[in-house]
Amino acid sequence: MAFALTPDREKQVDEILTRYPERRAALLPMLWLCQRQHGWISPEVIEYVAERLGLSTAAVKGVVTFYTMFFDEPVGENIIWVCRTLSCDLRGGKVIQEHLEQKLGCSAGQTSSDGKFTLLKAECLAACGQAPMVQINDRYYENLDVELLDRIIEAHLTKGAEAAAEEFATHATFRGPRKGASSAPPPPSKEAVRVASQPPPSARSSKGDES
Repeated sequence: MAFALTPDREKQVDEILTRYPERRAALLPMLWLCQRQHGWISPEVIEYVAERLGLSTAAVKGVVTFYTMFFDEPVGENIIWVCRTLSCDLRGGKVIQEHLEQKLGCSAGQTSSDGKFTLLKAECLAACGQAPMVQINDRYYENLDVELLDRIIEAHLTKGAEAAAEEFATHATFRGPRKGASSAPPPPSKEAVRVASQPPPSARSSKGDES
């Protein structure tokens, strides 16, 4: 069965295409739209995107298979990425993963039998200061222990992803701008400003030689 975006998402594609001088440059954002609607990038989606952008299906599939953020097989309603880099592992990342495997009844790379969760491993999710952590869909859940993680999973099952993120807002952060939330970093310290304002060592040495 042929794939097609909804009328509203088609309008989004039309708007995206106005941003780029070449249609090929719209490939990534268009794939995101398709995956958010369909859940994964099926062969039908690849054909649709290729035709819409005037590309070969091989070119589109090459991009899909290169990025881990795109799924070329069906996945669950929720995607859980467990960070397994050193910082998280030192603070219980492996325990988190093993607990989820037992709780969901599937190994990393698989989907739970009820289709609610796909469990994956990530090398690093760049939240080392808040380890251990997992990413569920678009949100990071940080400073976890097994009990807290169980409550978050239960909230996803009974209330949905958005409600779960609101309930556990003190542990959840969003990967990108969110309405009503500031994504700006905190201001630098006075010491950081002082250090940054200094000329590089080579420049300081040169001035000393001239004197």
